[in-house]
This record gives sequence, C-alpha cells and structure tokens, in this order.
Amino acid sequence: MYTEKVIKVIPGWASLPVILILLGTASWAFATRVRAGEVTFAIVLGVAGLVIAGCLFGHFVVNPNEARVVQLFGRYVGTVREPGLRWANPFYTKAHVSLRVRNFESAHIKVNELEGNPIEIAAVVVWKVVDSAEALFEVKDYENYLHVQSEAALRNLATSYPYDTHIADQK
Repeated sequence: MYTEKVIKVIPGWASLPVILILLGTASWAFATRVRAGEVTFAIVLGVAGLVIAGCLFGHFVVNPNEARVVQLFGRYVGTVREPGLRWANPFYTKAHVSLRVRNFESAHIKVNELEGNPIEIAAVVVWKVVDSAEALFEVKDYENYLHVQSEAALRNLATSYPYDTHIADQK
C-alpha cells in the first residue's frame, strides 16, 4: 500500500539561471572550438550542451492546493506539495492531483428502509484528497471510486434505519 512521502525539490527560479548560463557557456565554447578546428572537443561540448538543454525539461509548476506525484520509470519517488516553479530530475514523470475541497450531489436512488418501505434518498458529499499517492496508486479512478462508495454507503445507511419513527403510547 502506498502512502504519501512529501519530498523537497529545487526551486525553479534557482535552477533556471544556472542551466541557462551553462547552456550559453557550452554553446559559446562549441562555436569557438569549431572555428578553431578542434572537432573532437567541439563534439564533446555539443553533447554536453544537449544534456544541459535537456535539464530544462525538469521544470514544472505546482499551484496552490495541488500536489505533483513524482515517479521515476514507474517507481514512486514522492509528492511535491510546495507551490511555485520547481525543478526535479527531467526523467521524472509528474502527475497532477488536486487537493481542493470538492463536492458532488449523488443521484436520487430508491431503496427499502429498515421496515421494508421504499424511499428515495440522495446526499451531498464534501470531500478532498488527503493522500495523493494512495489516491493515484490504490484505485484506478479515485473520483469514480468516491462516487460508487458514496452511493453504497448511502444505501447501507438507508437500509439500517426506519424512515418513520414510532413513538410508544405513554400512559
């Protein structure tokens, strides 16, 4: 069973200038080595420039009341919850999970209450994701799962109690 592991990643505003400076330096060095005729060293600098450029793909944004679940080749690494521009390994896949409070109104369902009388019942469910790893990895579609489980709980509740309460005659 997966449980959320909050991880800290590098702020994107700190990594972006470093990556751009390294990319510019590698490009300048590549151009000067090609002009000087040092092809082997220029090829090494070109490859280094491509690797540095690939680091730009590690940037992502985390909005308020949002989490990003981070995986490396299918293995859960952790969850980033701190909002803002962030940078992590470019090979990480980052799945979005909303942490906002949400609600939905269930459909009107017909059930028999405890005494067997048919009734119609509905509910308004207010919910939010507390554990993003569990929401993503333990069920296929956590929103649909919530709808199905809410309807099942509502049916169970309705069949457990009588709709009409009988007051005993007091003498």
